[in-house]
Amino acid sequence: MTQIKITLVKSVIDRPERQKRTVQALGLGKIGSTKEVENTPQIAGMVAAVQHLVEVTEL
Repeated sequence: MTQIKITLVKSVIDRPERQKRTVQALGLGKIGSTKEVENTPQIAGMVAAVQHLVEVTEL
């Protein structure tokens, strides 16, 4: 699998609880926090659910 870098670029304030928990499950906290993870179908689905809040870069 390929690695991807996920960066939180927008706040989760005033977002539905489900989106807040998805961002937290991805390992992101504050704006600007970054996490490198394997690009699995599960991670891809989580990223798709919060694509308006994160920025994804393939490594």
